[in-house]
Amino acid sequence: MPESTDLKQREEAHWAKTSRLMFMHLGVWFFFGYVIHMFVVPLNKIIIPILGFPLGFYMAAQGSLIVFVVMLFMFARQQDKIDREYGFAEED
Repeated sequence: MPESTDLKQREEAHWAKTSRLMFMHLGVWFFFGYVIHMFVVPLNKIIIPILGFPLGFYMAAQGSLIVFVVMLFMFARQQDKIDREYGFAEED
């Protein structure tokens, strides 16, 4: 009986950490997917020195996509770390 209780506690702790990670990434996704685009006009006044593009144009065209791809890799790595911490990792 104690093993099932221990498993239940590990599952709950694992889900709590996974939920926090998921909501954190959803917040970042929302920011770069919607909030940044609401400020494109003011951001266009800032010119990126090396590229010569307005910052608002760059964030709308490329910046958000770059952030999303980086977030995918970060999420996978962070989730794998959580899975290994609680003993739910898949074998490589």
